[in-house]
Amino acid sequence: MDKLDRHLLNDFQRDFPLVPHPYAALGEQLGMSEAEVIGRLAHLSDQGSVSRVGAVFRPHTVGGSTLAAMAVPPADLERVAALVSSYAEVNHNYQREHRLNLWFVVTAPSPEAVGAVLADISARAGLEVLDLPLLEHFHIDLGFDLKWS
Repeated sequence: MDKLDRHLLNDFQRDFPLVPHPYAALGEQLGMSEAEVIGRLAHLSDQGSVSRVGAVFRPHTVGGSTLAAMAVPPADLERVAALVSSYAEVNHNYQREHRLNLWFVVTAPSPEAVGAVLADISARAGLEVLDLPLLEHFHIDLGFDLKWS
């Protein structure tokens, strides 16, 4: 990963250009072409450095979403986490040190579609999925300042 890749990962977590050709605008700021920006992001995605590039909307303003948790036997955690990550509706999952040790967020076009994803994950994993719907909204900045030496 070079300096330009690091800038792509760090500098555009907020204030992503809302223009007809955002990758061209990013490229202009970084001194590269639109195609090079797209290629670098694809490469970073292939490497696992980027899981998605897209907008984050306030919950329940577009479609439906929920936080979910599962109690996964430690020997099955890697397999179940990979299963959960395979769903396009899951934007991230993470392990916690708790009986409910796998947590993830599901976002879909409707609350019914969210429920269908949770039911499918449960059926395929053979484990219960706890649905933890949003009761009160709090703003959390999802950007992280990535410092490199």
